Order: sequence, then C-alpha cells, then structure tokens
Amino acid sequence: MSSLEKADKLRALREKAFAGGGEKRIEKQHAQGKMTARERIDLLLDHDSFEEFDMLVTHRSTAFGLDKKIIPGDGVVTGYGTIDGRQVYVFSHDFTVFGGSLSETFAEKILKIMDMAAMNGAPLIGLNDSGGARIQEGIESLAGYGKIFLKNVLYSGVIPQISAILGPCAGGAVYSPAITDFTIMVKDISYMFVTGPSVVKTVTGEDVTKDQLGGPLIHSKRSGVCSIACEDEEEALLLIRKLISYVPQNNMEDPIRMICTDPVDRQEMWLDEYIPANPNKPYEMRVLIEAVTDNGEFFEIQRMFAPNIIIGFARMNGHSVGVIANQPSYLAGVLDNDASIKAARFVRFCDAFNIPILTFVDVPGFMPGTAQEYGGIIRNGAKLLFAYAEATVPKITVITRKAYGGAYDVMSSKHIGADINYAWPTAEIAVMGPDGAVEIIFHHDIKAADDPVQRKKELIDQYRDKFANPYDAASRGYIDDVIMPSNTRFRLIKALEMLAGKRQTLPPKKHGNIPL
Repeated sequence: MSSLEKADKLRALREKAFAGGGEKRIEKQHAQGKMTARERIDLLLDHDSFEEFDMLVTHRSTAFGLDKKIIPGDGVVTGYGTIDGRQVYVFSHDFTVFGGSLSETFAEKILKIMDMAAMNGAPLIGLNDSGGARIQEGIESLAGYGKIFLKNVLYSGVIPQISAILGPCAGGAVYSPAITDFTIMVKDISYMFVTGPSVVKTVTGEDVTKDQLGGPLIHSKRSGVCSIACEDEEEALLLIRKLISYVPQNNMEDPIRMICTDPVDRQEMWLDEYIPANPNKPYEMRVLIEAVTDNGEFFEIQRMFAPNIIIGFARMNGHSVGVIANQPSYLAGVLDNDASIKAARFVRFCDAFNIPILTFVDVPGFMPGTAQEYGGIIRNGAKLLFAYAEATVPKITVITRKAYGGAYDVMSSKHIGADINYAWPTAEIAVMGPDGAVEIIFHHDIKAADDPVQRKKELIDQYRDKFANPYDAASRGYIDDVIMPSNTRFRLIKALEMLAGKRQTLPPKKHGNIPL
C-alpha cells in the first residue's frame, strides 16, 4: 500500500468517526433539540482548542452481532482543550452511537482522560447523554462504571469535576455525576433516575413520567441533585465556562485572580438602613450580597433547593470567594435538614479548592418539629458544623441580624474556627429570641402582673437591650468588630487580604468521620 493510500485510509477512518451513528441519527438528535457530542465540545471550549484522543478506538465485543456494528470512537469523544486559555479535559457521550451506551472500551477512554486530568492538575468536564450500560457486554460494562466511580472518588478534592446531563442518565450511570462537584441539567432533555418509570410502575404501582421522576425541576427543588437547571444546552455549556472561572485548576493552586474595576472602598449608604426595624420582617439577602461583591455579580448554586440558605461564588477585589448566607425571606432563614446539607457540601468544596468562605448570618435557629427531628436534623445540622470546623481556608462571617442558639454557633462562629467575625449594629446574638426567652425566664412574673401583656412587652424590651445586640459578644472578643453596613465591602476585602497568607494544619489523621 502506497503512502497516499495509507493517508486515504486514515482519512476514511476519521470521517467515519466524525460521522458517529450516521446522518439519520444525527438528524434525530437535532430533532430532539439536542446537539451532537462534538457540537457540544465546540461550544464549551475555546475555538479550535480541542485535541482528541482515541478517535479510532473500537469495541471488542462479538456477542449479539456487535462484531458487525463497529464505529470508530465507540460512542464517546474524549480529549482536552481550553476554557479562557485554561486547560480542561472533556468527555462527551455520543448518543448517535449505540445510544451512547457504555462499553468496556468506552469506559477505558473516559478513565484515560480522568487519569490525565488528575496527573496534569486540570478540571474534568463530563457531558452525559447515554442510555446506560451496553447490555450486550454484560459484566464488562458494569465493571467500566465501577472503575469510573472509583476514579471520581479518588480525584474528588484533587481536581474540580463538573457534570452536564444533556440527555438520559439512568441506573448506575447516575452515580458518577452525583459524586462530581456540580451537576447541570437542561429543561426537556435531561433525566436522572436510578430506576425508570416502567420499573417504578411494576414495583410500586406508581404512575410517573420521566420529568416527574427525574427531570431538572424535580432534582433542582426536591432532591438537590441538580446544581443548576438551564433552559437549553447552550446556556448549560456557557454556564460551565463561567463556573470554571471561579475555581482553581486543582487543589494545589488558588483560583485565578481577575482584574477588578469595582472600587475596593465603594460604599453603599442605603445598607445602613436596609435591615427592617421589625425583627420579624423579611428582606432579600441576595440584594445585600450583590451590594458588596465585585460589580454586583453573584453566581448562585442550587437556587431552588433549600432556598432558606443561599450558596454560590462571587469575587472580592478580583479574588474568588464562596458565599453562604441565610435567606430571611424564606422560612426566616431557619436551618433545616436540606439547608444544612446544601451548605455543608459547598463549604467542603470551597475548602478543598482553596476558596475563602464568606458567611452572612441571619438565622433564628434550627427548624423545630417531628418532621425535622425524624429526618435527622441533629445529624444533618452536625454536617454543617463539621464542615465549617474542618475548613482551613480563610473564613469571614458577618452577622446582619439574628444569630440565635445553636444555629449561631454552627454558622461559622468564632467558636468553631472562623477567622474574622463582624456584626452589624442590627445584630441580635443570643441563646434565643426575646419573646421566647422572656416567656421562660419571667413566666411567673408575667403571670402575676396586673397587666401581663404590658409587663411582657417591658421585659422583652429589657432583654433586647441587654442581650439582643452585638455588643455583649464584642465585649468578649467573639465579634472582632461591629461595622457599619455601608462599609462592609471595604472591611471584607481588607480582611481577605490580611488572611491571604493563612496556614492552618489539622491534626494528623487519615480523614475525619463526618456525620453522613
């Protein structure tokens, strides 16, 4: 065979790989509102930056006629490229080839990319669109999943791992995205469930659609599996690019610093009167967060899940920070099971990847009731406590209003290792709210009074003056300073600069035993 003929053979193989499952299947993919595997990669990465590996890999199975259906690439496109000039590794399922089902060689391609990402210290992004295990391969496909799960776990906290669900994701396939740091889903095309509607119907008798069982809305609101739900694939891929900008390449590096055009000493005078005089009146915490961050930008994660707590990324003087905040406008910002779990995992992500943590506190306590107690509020609240106490990154806390009881301790208090604790003049730091405290302390006094209502009001005012303020805690050094709200941005940036050289080492151990 001449050199020209050899070159022609290579071209033919590459064209076959690029064609995937063929024109008809590509048309069907587009008709469903879905991009192809390579179209997704092209949109995700910088133009012409993608370098592909294993384009010519084929499956090895001969059972059930598979030896007559061989397509180069075997249903997954793998390689590396850049996002805003930073190297990332990518795998993208090709649903046009065997429905994107995972085979032994399919898994080997992904495992190679995972190892390369970890070895070179770069983020890993998985674009999932798969029918699950390739049934014809039996145990080999299951083994492939298991090996991928192992790598997900081994590289957790070593490199950022991001999953986009851009089609079906069922059975064992759901566990790899669940282990990764962030999972992004798309309206109408994304589904995640361990067992599908037909199996659910057979086993439990429930009639449920794919959307009701495992669509983006369900996983955004109910299960918390979905980090961000998007309207379409383009939005999902662009959001991954933005998310990457907040995180470092790996656990040995810091997040990249952006140029900041927002004055460090910018003051928002309206913040001095933002907190309502009535302690029972809600306000929007996101407005407060955006008032102090660079250019008012805040990249929120899990917005619809446990909305009584807010988590997400922002920048302060160009530096990436993780933000956790109680939300007074939903359930008064109370900590419940879902909120505790949501915040705890985010704290641990930030700590793993050297991202400082800012905590804004307005918390009346933990949610009472049998539903919460039976659901494990003790164990789940302890997760958040454990996460904050274990974190060694710079931790700065601002108490804007209520900080009551055990929830005060848990929300990054000085007592569990926060570095800098500020309070606004409107802060109320106490064992419990004035109403409840007076009922307990002065029960007999109120009952014996000529005018119990008036007497209770007087005692509440006395209690609030004495305890429901930041000054008792400040006098003991538990609050480093009481600051004017309008000056919060400047004080936070100065504190972050001071803590830039923080070095803290935990006692030697294999790992802690977080109350999972």
